[in-house]
Amino acid sequence: MATNESYETHEYDVLVIGAGGAGLRAAIEASAAGVKTALVCKSLLGKAHTVMAEGGIAAAMGNVWKEDNWQVHFRDTMRGGKMLNNWRMAQLHAMESPDRVLELEEWGALFDRTKNGLISQRDFGGHRYARLAHVGDRTGLELIRTLQQHAVHKGLDVHMECNVQRLLKDGDRVCGAVGYWRPSGKLVVFKCKAVILATGSLGKAWKYTSNSWESTGDGITLGLDAGAELIDMECIQFHPTGMVWPPSVRGILVTEGVRGDGGTLKNSEGVRFMFNYIPEYFKSETADNEKEADAWYEDKKNRRTPDLLPRDEVARVGERGEARLAARAGDQRHRQRRRRPAAEGDAQDRGEQDREHEHPEHGFRLADQLAAAGERELDERVPDARRVGSLRHRAGSCR
Repeated sequence: MATNESYETHEYDVLVIGAGGAGLRAAIEASAAGVKTALVCKSLLGKAHTVMAEGGIAAAMGNVWKEDNWQVHFRDTMRGGKMLNNWRMAQLHAMESPDRVLELEEWGALFDRTKNGLISQRDFGGHRYARLAHVGDRTGLELIRTLQQHAVHKGLDVHMECNVQRLLKDGDRVCGAVGYWRPSGKLVVFKCKAVILATGSLGKAWKYTSNSWESTGDGITLGLDAGAELIDMECIQFHPTGMVWPPSVRGILVTEGVRGDGGTLKNSEGVRFMFNYIPEYFKSETADNEKEADAWYEDKKNRRTPDLLPRDEVARVGERGEARLAARAGDQRHRQRRRRPAAEGDAQDRGEQDREHEHPEHGFRLADQLAAAGERELDERVPDARRVGSLRHRAGSCR
């Protein structure tokens, strides 16, 4: 290091950078495999962007609609991604999400319940059946609280308010990281055998965003500087509905859960315009009139409402001229006939950030792979930056 200043040093087997849902779950799994693990976050533990997700976690548990299963979830995910998805990741997401939800419950998460005492699930865009396991309008808070407490219970080393600036390499292998303590500016070095980047996305690149101040693309920069191959960089997700006025609330999300609970999209003239913008790809499964669209909530044999098309389709409508969108909740008659009260909250993630990166399932799988490698002599199987640098995919959503 080009400095004469002394610096603090820590040594671990696995270093997890980022303490959102994915980072916490990866650290828990690595620690459970018996390797010395540390978690680094640039703010306080529990303040990651995951905490801002409100609506739920997509998992085909079949608690509300018995017809739902992982195959239907997988199909919905692939169609929502226009078949551009990494199909294997989408499959694993659909198959394993129920286990991750039940795991969170075992660790203390308090999900809303159905009348029969099962975990309740709500409708969401792109999902054929009500599939979002949720905790009121604070699912992300409950998720990160549960994982945080479990991580502390497991005795993980947590380094808060530490901003990692570079990954260190020994030849082609990543062997650590260097950063600084935000309160003091003092340098700190982490030596390790493997690094997991779980730093979230880069929503703060936009002037108006509902993303946390932390979403500045740190992990993308770290991976790129270390020689990682960045993939799917064009896949930035824009939520179609948000507050624009007054300025004090600009950027606050109008959750997709509003439409999941019977809300409709109308233009400035009061017209439900989404019937005019049903893509050919979804026409066979989307209602073309208000009567059938409203009936879908109670009988899934009807075609689904276009108000719940995948969010990229709804967002694209604004680009075509229906710029003045207003989310309007269903009337009292409609709400009364629903299975549960209308609830507010972003069931995926606020703004741009893909919940794929925050789903605890994905942290679990990556840490599990690292642990398996560790059993075959971790020192000889240190993942390089290309493998753990900037893992991005479009598998599904926990929002």
